[in-house]
Amino acid sequence: MDLERLFRPKTVAVFGGREAAEVIRQSTQLGFEGEIWPVHPRHDEVAGHRCYRDVSELPAAPDASFVGVNRRMTIEVVRALRDAGAGGAVCYASGFSESEDGIELQMALVEAAGQMPVLGPNCYGMINYLDGALLWPDQHGGKRVARGVALFAQSSNIVLNLTMQARGLPIAYVLALGNQAQTGMAEAIEAVLNDERVTAVGLHIEGFRDIPALEQVVRQANDRNLPLVAIKAGRSERGATLALSHTASLAGADRVAGALLDRLGIARLHSLQSLIETLKILHVHGPLAGSGISSMSCSGGEAMLMADAAENRQVCFPDLSPAQHQMVADTLTDLTTVSNPLDYHTFNWNDEEKLYRTYCAMLGCGFDLSILVLDFPRRDRCHWDTWHPAVNAITRAARDTGQPGAVLASLPENLPEPVAETFIDNGIVPLCGMGHALDAVEAAATIGRARTRLPKERLPGPQPLVVGTLRSLDEWQGKQILAEQGIPVPAGRLVRNADQAVSAAQEIGFPVVLKVCNPGVAHKSESGGVVLSLDNEQALRLAAEQLAVQQGGLIVERMISDGIAELIIGFEQDPQIGPCLLLGAGGVQVELVQDCEVVLLPAGQDLFRSALERLNVATVLRGYRGSIPGDIDAVLNVLSRVSEFVLSDVGAIAELEINPLIVRPAGRGVVAADVLLCQVENRHA
Repeated sequence: MDLERLFRPKTVAVFGGREAAEVIRQSTQLGFEGEIWPVHPRHDEVAGHRCYRDVSELPAAPDASFVGVNRRMTIEVVRALRDAGAGGAVCYASGFSESEDGIELQMALVEAAGQMPVLGPNCYGMINYLDGALLWPDQHGGKRVARGVALFAQSSNIVLNLTMQARGLPIAYVLALGNQAQTGMAEAIEAVLNDERVTAVGLHIEGFRDIPALEQVVRQANDRNLPLVAIKAGRSERGATLALSHTASLAGADRVAGALLDRLGIARLHSLQSLIETLKILHVHGPLAGSGISSMSCSGGEAMLMADAAENRQVCFPDLSPAQHQMVADTLTDLTTVSNPLDYHTFNWNDEEKLYRTYCAMLGCGFDLSILVLDFPRRDRCHWDTWHPAVNAITRAARDTGQPGAVLASLPENLPEPVAETFIDNGIVPLCGMGHALDAVEAAATIGRARTRLPKERLPGPQPLVVGTLRSLDEWQGKQILAEQGIPVPAGRLVRNADQAVSAAQEIGFPVVLKVCNPGVAHKSESGGVVLSLDNEQALRLAAEQLAVQQGGLIVERMISDGIAELIIGFEQDPQIGPCLLLGAGGVQVELVQDCEVVLLPAGQDLFRSALERLNVATVLRGYRGSIPGDIDAVLNVLSRVSEFVLSDVGAIAELEINPLIVRPAGRGVVAADVLLCQVENRHA
């Protein structure tokens, strides 16, 4: 879909009353140089512009239109604009799919638009600060810029608030997508791909609309070196019809969404403040090569706060090498302890040349980002005379070393917007708040790493709903199916009574495990349906008599006694994103431990290995403190086989969970000790 005319219009038509008049006023204030054509059936003039009665009276087909009329009339206006060959429209009215009686109206709106792009409905629209074009019915906080970031959100109020920031972030485009009836996030990103004035894209996402389209445009953005960051808010409706497994509750909509963003190389943030700080880094320096940073401050308290802020983040303060240590020490007094973070004290404060030498020495160490902590005094009550040497020194040092630099105010109000803008003009990132700043460093480094590892496998998105009969298989049936897929299961027998159990154990060999075999008993350990380590006939017979009376069929299996760790592998179809596997620490306390990762399917061994390595239990699998390592290759092989199985017949598997997958010592494989499997039978679309 071509959004060129809508995003960069030369002629704009506005339909409606008060909101349309406000669009004209805001356009004039922003300096729009094109033609504006108000359309109203009863007015002769709006905000100093001649008014037209309807679309047929317009001088030409407008490049962009703001449609600020009621929802039913919106459909009529959009159809008329489409027939006239207009370039696109913003649909301001609400009462479409977000209301109970508006779903059919939204479908009618999409039909009326045809191939003409429409934004919304239920949205404010678009602001282009680069060219001064605006389809926006309210005030905003931005101004004209030569280059900057694009901000796209489903929420009009969120993106409006972002324009009000006073942190120095230059904004190139603002877009409120509303209901995304036709034009979504992917199309919006595509519209700015070829605009070299756009340095990064920030997204506020409430839900995912078209996964394959989003993936395609993200790959194009990656080729163009256009970084993307996002806040993902809200949770999708869970589509699971079963409550047998742990998978749905462990994965959760939010964790699946995080896996999607991670796979696409879109850095995820959790606050608007961190989003703004990240976009500033990306605007000035682009993605960071890594997350090894330095900090300089004239206060030991600030140095400690910076060190503390790095805790639990993928950000570090590397130690200086002996040569680097000496290089920095040569610029300071003997009373200063050289370290990273560096407290350089106030001995050289107000001496630009001495500060310059210290700053140059630290930047010259080649960190991924060097940060100067510098809070400015209030302008209304204090003077700034002694701050100018520090500002001049860091500006010169960043220029002369060519290394990425930043100035960080611990409180946002301590870095005035004009100062922040001056730093940006000089190639220095102005950061606000230690925590948010280090969130931004982490995110910018995440993008830097991800740009070289986009998976070759493409995501299919959510699969069409398949209607049929849900059949929960018992454990024995499920294991036979897994065995057919090459997934190791314990040697075992299905029996009906104690005599058969003893006979089976004699064939298998003691010790054995005895389990109930009933598809209605999902969590056997919790219901007393499992007896472990039975090492003689008498104990086995007693246990079999008790379980058979209570539950029915029994499984006798070889006891796996050399396990290194227990994992869980689960499959589900996320209703917004598509097929995915859950991988985590397994066993009876799986939901208590919550050590898990989500991998979207299809996936290669590299993605499975990366997910496995991020688990806490991976430390055990690697051989914790000299202990025997687990068979990681066998785990990866099972993940691949499960993935191939669930994707081989889309819709056939409603739910699959292996818990636990017992990981044995390296070279000895793994064993699927328990399985839950639910199939869809008698299927029809």
